[in-house]
Amino acid sequence: MAQAMKIAIIDDEQDMRQSISQWLALSGFDTETFPSAEHALKELGPDYPGVVVSDIKMPGMDGMQFLKKLMSVDSSLPVIMITGHGDVPMAVEAMRVGAFDFLEKPFNPDSMTKLAKKATQKRRLTLDSRALRRELSDGSGMMRKLIGSSPVMERLREDILDLGQADGHVLIDGETGTGKTLAAHALHAVGSRAGKSFVVYSCAGQEEDVLTRTLFGPIEDGSSRLPLVEVARGGTLVLEDIEALSQSLQARLLTWINDQGTPPETRMIAICNLQEQGRTCENALRPDLYYRLAALKITLPPLRARGEDILTLFTRLSEQFSEEYGCDTPEISAQEAAQLLQAPWPGNIRQLINVAERAVLQNRRGSGSIASLLMADNEESEPVMTTEGKPLKEHVEAFERMLIDNTMRRHKGSIVKVMDELCLPRRTLNEKMAKYSLQRADYV
Repeated sequence: MAQAMKIAIIDDEQDMRQSISQWLALSGFDTETFPSAEHALKELGPDYPGVVVSDIKMPGMDGMQFLKKLMSVDSSLPVIMITGHGDVPMAVEAMRVGAFDFLEKPFNPDSMTKLAKKATQKRRLTLDSRALRRELSDGSGMMRKLIGSSPVMERLREDILDLGQADGHVLIDGETGTGKTLAAHALHAVGSRAGKSFVVYSCAGQEEDVLTRTLFGPIEDGSSRLPLVEVARGGTLVLEDIEALSQSLQARLLTWINDQGTPPETRMIAICNLQEQGRTCENALRPDLYYRLAALKITLPPLRARGEDILTLFTRLSEQFSEEYGCDTPEISAQEAAQLLQAPWPGNIRQLINVAERAVLQNRRGSGSIASLLMADNEESEPVMTTEGKPLKEHVEAFERMLIDNTMRRHKGSIVKVMDELCLPRRTLNEKMAKYSLQRADYV
């Protein structure tokens, strides 16, 4: 959910700050007022979730001093300065120091609203980018969301790290529900544009004229919104369902890509989400656009190819839903674990999320089974097993790893409690944890 944007209004004249506050509140903003710069500085930290509107001429600390203080605290904080008649040179100097823009009294309230919208849009992008940077501060934040230790997931993470450092545009494809948008997010987060704008837009179900205006402008609804190519300028533009673009719009997109130069000012990540059998990104896109994008390509693996990751994901999801619904996490048997591993998962991770939630709900009622949920998800009511059988040893090991992993997390890494619950001597537990690459430090 997007963070609510605030507007801090600083003016020594009570009538002025109240009138600005009332107008912006009517325009849908969350406002707070301060009678002086000194009062405001106590509340405006480096991650203030909004923008600042300040008068220039105030007793005590004036607007210019206040602006310089704010820029030293957070140089990306948008500050709109209000100046009296004849103080335009001072306002221009404020812009040089770092102000977002200025308004000269008397100003049209609509002009204030438009400026506030632009400033809050910029602030939201900045805060979103900072949140990504914080996630990556230990080098694994965003990548940790790509859960799984299967060979295909290890390879996916390596591909993302490699392509994230490149400058070229990227094409991501794969079956529906495999996490293509998450992969795009990770690509942006590990690259040089991590601190810049990240814009995601789905091209599906939109009329061509709407798509054209939304992507390239002009925006004709009277709002101050910018076309997406401008919003994403310098960062990353992610277009989901790119196959939905018409041939003419694909041609315009290609022109925009070619105009970016090398390296491109704005990186584009195209997500192809074809579901029809026999159709591929290559035959859905213009050849010139496809080959322009597919020089750097990532294909997301289907869930059925991820082996034990299925049990890991199911366990994590079950715990999340159990916490949400305030009930116990369902315990699954070895047979149910095998059923999860062998299911075809046509809906991939999205389907797994659905099954995990329903498993928690039916466990709360004390009825149902994993098999019934898998059968309910199979439209043709065919057996849930895949055509590829696995040796019994693999199922046993996967179930054993899941049990140890679940028990370690439930007891927050307490070896004694895990030994007691699983009736294992310490040496055996240590050997099995080493075998399955489980580290006690990950659970403490």
